[in-house]
Amino acid sequence: MTLPLMPKATAVWLIEKTALTFTQIADFCGMHPLEVQAIADGEVAQGIVGYDPVANSQLTADDIRRCEANPEARLRLAASTIPTPKKLKGARYTPVAKRNDRPDGIAFLLRNYPQLTDAQIAKLMGTTKDTIQKVRDRTHWNSPNIKPRDPVILGLCSQTDLHVMVQQANDRLAREGQAVPPPPPPETEEAA
Repeated sequence: MTLPLMPKATAVWLIEKTALTFTQIADFCGMHPLEVQAIADGEVAQGIVGYDPVANSQLTADDIRRCEANPEARLRLAASTIPTPKKLKGARYTPVAKRNDRPDGIAFLLRNYPQLTDAQIAKLMGTTKDTIQKVRDRTHWNSPNIKPRDPVILGLCSQTDLHVMVQQANDRLAREGQAVPPPPPPETEEAA
């Protein structure tokens, strides 16, 4: 269940301004009824200014009146009119411990998915086109030690993101009338 913004301050306001039961307020604010009772007794949340959920479009006055009339009724959080931000996909923070694995993941993508553009690889791996070009040309400073390894297994990207990028690249090739390369064979464990 989604909780209101600033639940303790909302509980303070509901206690001071309404005739709702402690259980109703506790259910709405995601608290225990004894905690709400302690707020009402002044033992908890001293100095917290009440937060008006009606003025902030989290509740309606009608909903409060309905619940005041029936102690068994429960408050419902009003639907937000604020659009939720879209989650951006693509390049994201790579932990320091995994940054040395990035060229291995780039080499894997270049070898197994030649249809991916440099921009797609850069977005997927969170790297630059310059680094991709250096790995491709074998002029990267660590070229002798680069071994193509699956970036999903390395934790550099998700399988879903990789699949979406490959599908986009395959769709682009199909639109251009070029042959779509077959999927790479499954990786086999190398004996040490």
